[in-house]
Amino acid sequence: MTGVGLRPVAVEDLEVFYQQESDPEALRRANFPSRSHASFTEHWRRRVLGDPSVRARAIVADGELAGHIVAWWQDGRRTVGLWLGRIWWGRGIGTRALTLFLVEETTRPLYGEADVRNAASIRLLKRCGFEEMEVVREGAEEFLVLSLG
Repeated sequence: MTGVGLRPVAVEDLEVFYQQESDPEALRRANFPSRSHASFTEHWRRRVLGDPSVRARAIVADGELAGHIVAWWQDGRRTVGLWLGRIWWGRGIGTRALTLFLVEETTRPLYGEADVRNAASIRLLKRCGFEEMEVVREGAEEFLVLSLG
C-alpha cells in the first residue's frame, strides 16, 4: 500500500486543493457545486482554517499532497468530509486517511454524507465503520447520511 499520512493544512496547500476540487469528474461524483478561486480561498481561510472548532488535515501519499480531510460542526452535528485528487482514487488512500483521522477526531457520533450515486465514497465510509442512517433530499438531489458511533 502507498504510504499515507496526515499533517496540518498549510495555506500553501490551498492551490492544490482548489485544483483538485475543480476537477469536473470529482464535482460530478460528489454532486458539489463548482466555486470560484476567490470563493474557495475565502471559505478555506475564514471557515476552515479560521475556525478553531474545525479539524483540517492534509492527506499526504508517498510524500505528495493527495487531498484533505475536514471535520466541522453543522446543524449541531459533527460532520466529516474528504476530498482526494483524481490521480489518488481507487488506491485505498481515502480509507487509510480516514482511519488515521478517526484516531484524532474522537467526537461521536460523527456523520458523513455522500451523493447516493457516489458508491466509492459510501464504500469508504462503511469500511471505516460508518452505518447508513437516512437519505436526505435537497431538491432533486439525494444524499446518504451515515454515522459512526
